[in-house]
Amino acid sequence: MTVSDSGDDADRYRAARIGLTRLLVRDVRGLRRLILPQRLRESVPDWLAAMNAVVEQYARTSAALAAEFYDAQRETAGVPGPFTVPVADPPPEEQTTASLRWATKDLWPREPGEATRAQLEPMDVRLEQAEKKAEQVVQKLVADTGRSTVREAVRQDRQATAWARSAALGACAFCKMLASRGAVFKEDTADFRAHDGCHCGVIPVFRGQRFEPSPQAREWERIYREYAQGHSGDQLRLFRRALAEHGSHPLPAAH
Repeated sequence: MTVSDSGDDADRYRAARIGLTRLLVRDVRGLRRLILPQRLRESVPDWLAAMNAVVEQYARTSAALAAEFYDAQRETAGVPGPFTVPVADPPPEEQTTASLRWATKDLWPREPGEATRAQLEPMDVRLEQAEKKAEQVVQKLVADTGRSTVREAVRQDRQATAWARSAALGACAFCKMLASRGAVFKEDTADFRAHDGCHCGVIPVFRGQRFEPSPQAREWERIYREYAQGHSGDQLRLFRRALAEHGSHPLPAAH
């Protein structure tokens, strides 16, 4: 029996994650009105509190979707015995707050000699940049909750043997490089490396299953072997260039 990073279940789960992200971004943009440029010190804490509530809500949904996906994959694999997926908790409030403070750090006024180029931009530009950063960091926090749910389930489930990374066609070179490795990630030996805005998923593999990479993942693996493998310390740059020159799908301009 084979399992893949493509197929009905994986595609439905990917679509559910994308849909959740769209709703998350909608709500995050709606909260921007809470930041008052002339009253940053008073208004930013209110915004942070509201954002923490939104992240908690969506993180719980992300974890629930991941648990449903894991249960479906386990049922499809036909493995014996019951198992309860350990649903990951939302990120701690201090983690979310620290991430959002980083996203909004350029809003605060600085003396001209101390300010960065971003901090010298007009306030409307700084607000737009802060909003984009905030969207990306909370998306990662929410997505990580779902990814952690699947990874921890693989770690605890005696019938699970490994997990594979699933990347979308429009993913960056970093994500495609990791996805090209297949189901080589073991529950006790690998963390999930993700950047802000990363939409990659986790595919569990169970006893009796063989992981079959999708056609795009096989293409990425071929390109990596041909153009980047064996060049220690330079693999990602070479892989990115090879994807741009030889890949079937364009790379995004940035993460």
